[in-house]
This record gives sequence, structure tokens and C-alpha cells, in this order.
Amino acid sequence: QVRLVESGGGLVQPGGSLKLSCATSGVDLAWYAIGWFRQAPGKEREAVSCITSTDSRIMYADSVKGRFSVSVDYAENTVYLQMNSLKPEDTAAYYCAVDRSSGYVCHESSFAFWGQGTQVNVSS
Repeated sequence: QVRLVESGGGLVQPGGSLKLSCATSGVDLAWYAIGWFRQAPGKEREAVSCITSTDSRIMYADSVKGRFSVSVDYAENTVYLQMNSLKPEDTAAYYCAVDRSSGYVCHESSFAFWGQGTQVNVSS
């Protein structure tokens, strides 16, 4: 059974940093595409970053390039999202997801397994 559990969210001031974790079980991340997504109130879920399953290529949304960084501990089957220089517009529920597809299409429709999400609030 595939299970994903996000953690690390919270309240942070603009310009601050947070590191989200996504602990997985029932999967071998070396064979899965991995994605981080977020959903702000009243908005659709959007992709933040994806890692392809075939060549571990990492893609970032333009809105987070240079500020966010994704990493994977394959031994622990855990995915991380380091978020720096946070802005109020980064406020959202953040979700990790995995799928056996390639992951080249970094869209929620390409991912079958999801965590429950962790809330990030960026506010002064």
C-alpha cells in the first residue's frame, strides 16, 4: 500500500525558509516520478516541482525557480522541498505525489498517489 505523509509546514515571515518532508512507504522512489504541488484557497492545484522517473530530471515552476529546491533520500524513501525567500503568494497547502509514469508531464493529472498535504503560511 502506497502511503505519503507530508510534514514541515507552518507559519513563516516573508523572506524566511521552510523545509517540507514527504515520507513515503510502499514505493521505491527510484522507480517513481515525484511531484510537489500546492493549492491556495480559491485556486486550482498547481505544480511546484517534478522529478522524472527515467532520468531524475528536475523541473520547477517559474514562480519558484531559484528559491525552491527538491531533493530525494532514496535510502529513506523521503522527498524534501527546501523553500527559501518565501513570499506571501507562496501561502498554500503543499502536497507531494508519486506515480509510475515518467513524470515529464508535471501536472496533477499525471500522479496517482498523494499525501494529505501540509499548510504553509507566509505572513508578517
